[in-house]
Amino acid sequence: MHQLTLAEIARGLADKKFSSEELTKVLLARIAQLDPQLNSFISLTEDLALTQAKAADARRANGESGALLGAPIAHKDLFCTQGIRTSCGSKMLDNFKAPYDATVVAKLAAAGAVTLGKTNMDEFAMGSANESSYYGAVKNPWNLEYVPGGSSGGSAAAVAARLLPAATGTDTGGSIRQPAALTNLTGLKPTYGRVSRWGMIAYASSLDQGGPLARTAEDCAILLQGMAGFDPNDSTSIDEPVPDYSAGLNGSLQGLRIGVPKEYFSAGLDPRIADLVMTSVEELKKLGAVVKEISLPNMQHAIPAYYVIAPAEASSNLSRFDGVRFGYRCEDPKNLEDLYKRSRGEGFGPEVQRRIMVGAYALSAGYYDAYYLKAQKIRRLIKNDFMAAFNEVDIILGPTTPNPAWKLGAKNSDPVAAYLEDVYTITANLAGLPGLSMPAGFVDGLPVGVQLLAPYFQEGRLLNVAHQYQLHTDWHTRTPTGF
Repeated sequence: MHQLTLAEIARGLADKKFSSEELTKVLLARIAQLDPQLNSFISLTEDLALTQAKAADARRANGESGALLGAPIAHKDLFCTQGIRTSCGSKMLDNFKAPYDATVVAKLAAAGAVTLGKTNMDEFAMGSANESSYYGAVKNPWNLEYVPGGSSGGSAAAVAARLLPAATGTDTGGSIRQPAALTNLTGLKPTYGRVSRWGMIAYASSLDQGGPLARTAEDCAILLQGMAGFDPNDSTSIDEPVPDYSAGLNGSLQGLRIGVPKEYFSAGLDPRIADLVMTSVEELKKLGAVVKEISLPNMQHAIPAYYVIAPAEASSNLSRFDGVRFGYRCEDPKNLEDLYKRSRGEGFGPEVQRRIMVGAYALSAGYYDAYYLKAQKIRRLIKNDFMAAFNEVDIILGPTTPNPAWKLGAKNSDPVAAYLEDVYTITANLAGLPGLSMPAGFVDGLPVGVQLLAPYFQEGRLLNVAHQYQLHTDWHTRTPTGF
């Protein structure tokens, strides 16, 4: 049963081949057996899962149906879940139990999804390797000595290892797409505002976006259907109708205009990944797509702009964690200043502290105009580049990452080297565009992804292209040895 996709589970439950309770017990046992190798979960919610599974079976017995009714999933541990620890991968929130459900959690629960647990992540979603978690690094199931990517690495590793069919993630600068690429999954970052951020603990509020991680585009369509939609509790949520993503998967690609930016193929890209990208282009050409070279001239400024804007917003968002109201508090503070300093110094890890410091500096008097304001202007130029490109093409295609996964600890002494792994993904967050990564081959036995970008609210187009590609390739069906 653990090899079934979400779509296959939905069909199996509808045909009464198995119950949600049976499936849930199988997967919980599998997690208990295999996750010690991976460290992909922070919290398991066995009692909740079995209660939800029984309820889903009862709803089906009463004639209800739905693709997510009885389907097992997990949530990245920054989605608030009522009465369950929501740690954000940090010592700061190790003892925090959310008093309410995030909108994403509530919507998926209402659809009948079964929550197996909360997955490991980079602390406060800051990282590209899932090594900054207070609960230890997550391992890549394709090679346990390598990183799975981050910050949604726990969700990615769990799905790739067939511990469950799909999971939620969040993407601030590539944190769904990059781990999807490094673990052979399909991962989708929706348009900014498409999925509610209410109850999703913030890293950088103008960049964060929740989305699905699964093995196939078909499964991502099912999970996104349950997550997307307007939420009056979220001031950045956009009141835009949600299409039937599954219904659009089988559209023809005849005449689809694909743009391949020349800036993607620079010296920083592993030439073997470049070859796999062009192989995927040829595959899409066979399906009727038309390909042309385009230019995104301001892409070279994306990383410096992102690593000013994101830390600036993080320094503001994380100021609430002060040891006073909730979360970690230091022992025996001498006074209020000591309480603040030690609670934050002891509660936050090195990467979070580094980004808070960078952000506070960029926002400080005398530097705001020189750094933050300039970064926001570059952000507008990057968005304008995309708008110009989408006048010529329907989607943009390129590599998801410049390299395959790297060894655990290999970039710990050089944070900038890890930041550079986000070079192809962060532009979508700066512009608020939807992006998808899909499996496209292997380099040295490690998975590689190809990224698709589309205009605003065109998630359906991305899913359609990825699904058609997956009907004619088998990269997404490969399973890591031992799992």
